[in-house]
Amino acid sequence: MSTVDPITLAVVRGALETAQREMTLTLEKTGRSSVFNLAHDYSNALFDHLPEMILQGQDIPIHLGSLIPAMKCVAGFFGDDIQEGDVIYHNDPAYKGSHILDCCMYKPVFYKGELVFWTVCKGHLTDIGGPVPAGYNPDAKEIYAEGLRIPPVKLWSRGQRREDVINLLLTNMRARAYQEGDLNAQYGACNVGERHLLELLDRYGVEQVRACIAELKDMADRHMRALLRDVPDGFYTGTAVLEDSGHGLGELSITARVEIRGDEAHVLIESPPQVPYFINSYAGNSVSGVYLGLMMFAQVPPPYNEGLYRCVTVDLGPPGTLCNAQEPAPHVNSTTTPMETLADAVRQALEQAAPDRVTASWGHASGINIAGHDPRNGNDEYVTMVLASIISGAGANKAMDGWPACGPLCCFGALMSGDIELLEYSYPVLIHRYSLMTDSGGAGEFRGGSGTRIEIEPLNHAMTVVGFGEGRQLPTAGAAGATNVLLEPKLGRLIHRKADGEEDHFTHNALLTAQPGERVINVNPGGGGYGHPFRRPVASVLNDVLNGLVSPEGARLEYGVVIDSNGQLDEAATDATRAAY
Repeated sequence: MSTVDPITLAVVRGALETAQREMTLTLEKTGRSSVFNLAHDYSNALFDHLPEMILQGQDIPIHLGSLIPAMKCVAGFFGDDIQEGDVIYHNDPAYKGSHILDCCMYKPVFYKGELVFWTVCKGHLTDIGGPVPAGYNPDAKEIYAEGLRIPPVKLWSRGQRREDVINLLLTNMRARAYQEGDLNAQYGACNVGERHLLELLDRYGVEQVRACIAELKDMADRHMRALLRDVPDGFYTGTAVLEDSGHGLGELSITARVEIRGDEAHVLIESPPQVPYFINSYAGNSVSGVYLGLMMFAQVPPPYNEGLYRCVTVDLGPPGTLCNAQEPAPHVNSTTTPMETLADAVRQALEQAAPDRVTASWGHASGINIAGHDPRNGNDEYVTMVLASIISGAGANKAMDGWPACGPLCCFGALMSGDIELLEYSYPVLIHRYSLMTDSGGAGEFRGGSGTRIEIEPLNHAMTVVGFGEGRQLPTAGAAGATNVLLEPKLGRLIHRKADGEEDHFTHNALLTAQPGERVINVNPGGGGYGHPFRRPVASVLNDVLNGLVSPEGARLEYGVVIDSNGQLDEAATDATRAAY
């Protein structure tokens, strides 16, 4: 039993949460790129001296899980050479990073000469050098062809900014002003977190705060163990399929084998050998995928910290495989593909053990990056990931429909699309359409959330476009008997519409150039449905048709609800169609 006073525990817990939230607000308000200030593609966490994660924010799941091994790797790299005023930077997956675009800043927090905390901030930079703007190079055969790898390095040493090192990094990135602005925002966020933590230590002292943190980690541990004790002991298997990338690899399968014994779980991942394509996942990223699949199943209450995973062990399989990649495997697409497939496999395995917790999958990321020179600003170079383009639909569950425009799975609702007008203000583009897609949500008693469509035209310049992700060939997985009839509307796709109206359609990752007067159209998949579609109330289907989420054809073919030429329900035909179920 804890000896910590519950009132003090609640105050300390609130203070830690405030520190983390203030870090997040700092990034939002001071970030230079739209990836930071509009889309919120960043995550913040607090670690103790051990270092163990003591608080993760409500941020990007693929960031947060990988921070646990990354923090230990970075601290271990410097060992005893960690001084007050140091700030460390890092992105390299060989040092447990996720992918090289996710650059992470670590600041040790000292109190009266003693290392007590770390404030940690990871964010997706819009460029990291390499031959392709924004870093997603579908032709890369090795990691060296993707961009700048940053092993753990000090950007500030004993409080002194190392201009030579920072200049070295920024010189190797496109659109330098944006990358420098986001790096400075990360530094500010770490400092804000440090300030709050020092105020907490001034008030309660190191011993009392550490006792509270220990109890919070124990509390998370108890929550996860209580859940696992309710799951029958045994071995459970889930397999998810990775789409054919179009590079002669074919479809690839990832299998998760989960053993439950009492209040502990062991997860074994089986994946094919790593491939000469950018979908390999290094260990830090893959651990994050496992944790996401686990948390989708567990849905335990807060606090969310490293204590959650004490009772979980992970074996990613032999080195040199897709989910335990080794140098020089290319990897940049790994935070979406295969991470989302890996998370699906883990979740499906756990749901074999507890069918009452079954949920449908969320839409996988299928998005674009854009780059060019802005004629409005002296042809300054710009590059960005259009994160509004990867917003897919959420999966349904036994209680409710999936949320529309809430995904993708790797971000699990934490990513924002931002204001379209601000994207147009920031970059020389015109966005003709940003909308939900009819019939994109998986059919079911509870319908999957709708996916999105975005149409972008470059203004007075040639625009480089990189398409990445998946969900363009296989619809999002449903659950509990959900079935789809209309498959095409549920798939992502990339379309290049020429000025004469001719269209090129891409169902694989692609690199292209769009000219003024042309449009790049990106469609994201919806979420999976739950339960048989014929069990969906007729009134709910009619409401979906009224709101444009389901077409009359979709209502008839997928839900057995017949609407006549006047837009009215044909009750007799509906009863006859549904009687077959």
